[in-house]
Amino acid sequence: MYSDEDLDSAVAAGVMSNQQAAAFREHVAQQRTTPAVDEEQFRLVTGFNDIFVTIACLLLLSSIAWIGSSLSLPFGFAMQTAIAWGLAEYFTRKRRMSLPSIILLLAFVVGVFMTGATFLKSVGVGEDFGRGIPSAIAAFSTWLHWQRFKVPITVAAGIAALVAGVIFVLFGLAPEVRQWLLPITFVAGIAVFIFAMYWDASDTLRQTRRSDVAFWLHLIAAPLIVHPIFSILEVFNDGVGLWQATAVTILYVVIAIISISIDRRAMMVSALIYVLYAFDLLLDQYGIVSLGFAITAFIIGAGLLLLSAFWHSCRTYLLQFYPEFILKQLPSLR
Repeated sequence: MYSDEDLDSAVAAGVMSNQQAAAFREHVAQQRTTPAVDEEQFRLVTGFNDIFVTIACLLLLSSIAWIGSSLSLPFGFAMQTAIAWGLAEYFTRKRRMSLPSIILLLAFVVGVFMTGATFLKSVGVGEDFGRGIPSAIAAFSTWLHWQRFKVPITVAAGIAALVAGVIFVLFGLAPEVRQWLLPITFVAGIAVFIFAMYWDASDTLRQTRRSDVAFWLHLIAAPLIVHPIFSILEVFNDGVGLWQATAVTILYVVIAIISISIDRRAMMVSALIYVLYAFDLLLDQYGIVSLGFAITAFIIGAGLLLLSAFWHSCRTYLLQFYPEFILKQLPSLR
C-alpha cells in the first residue's frame, strides 16, 4: 500500500512528476466506492515489523527507566527520555516507521514530564506547580521534537501538555480557580478545535501530513469539549432522568452534524461513552437491568454503522447549506 507521503517522496526524488502523482491519486479515488477524502486515513502500521519494533522499544525503554530509577527517579526518567530521542533518530528519521514513532514520541514526552515532576517533588515544590512546570517544559520539548522529526502526533501531544501546564499553574497561583475547571477545560477544547481546523483547512484534499496533524488535534479537542458539557448535565450521577437522556441525544446529534461537516469522527467517538452510560442507566431505572447496555449498544451501534455507510451522502446533503467561505475551509467532497 502506497501512502500520500510515499508519493510526495517519489515526486521529490524525481521518480514521477506532480502530474503523474495527481493522476495516480485520481485513479485510486475513482476505484473506491467511497471517496478517499472521506475515509479519514492515517498511517499507523505498515507491517508486522512495526509491531515487533514497538514491542522491543517498550521493553528497552521500560527496563532503562527501571534500572535508572534504582539510583533516583528523575535519573531513570531522564534516561528514558534520552534513549527515546536516540531511537527516534533511526526508527523515525531514517526508517520512518509510524507506530514506533508514535510510541517513541509519547515515551519522550512522558519522560520529560516525569523527570521534572519527580525532581520538583523531591525538592518539595507544591503539587500544582510540580505538575504545571514540567507540563510546560514537556510542551516546549515536543516543539523541539517536531522541528527534528515531524511526527504528526507531536503537535497534539505538545498542545495537551501546554493545556495541562496552564491549568495547573493557574491552580497554583489562584486555588479558587479550581471551581471553574469545567468552563476552562471547555474553552481550551474550543481553542484546540479551532487550531485543528486551521491544520485541516490547509489540506482540504488530505494528501499531506498536515491532515494527520489535524486528526490528532481533533482527538485531543473532542474530550476537552465533550466532557465538560456532559459533566454539567450530571450524566455520571447515579440517576439519569428523561430530560437528561433527551439532552444527551440532542447534543449527540449536534456533535454528529459537526463531525460530518468537518469529516472527522473523533468527537462522536469521544461522546459515545457518555451516551451509552446515560441510556444504560435510564433503561435500568425502567426495570431493564440485565439487557440495558446490550439494547443501548445495539441501537447506537446499528445507527453508527448506518451513518458510516451513508457518510458521504450525508456530507453532500449537509454542505449544500453552508456558505462558500466556509466550504473552502472544509475537506473536499471529491
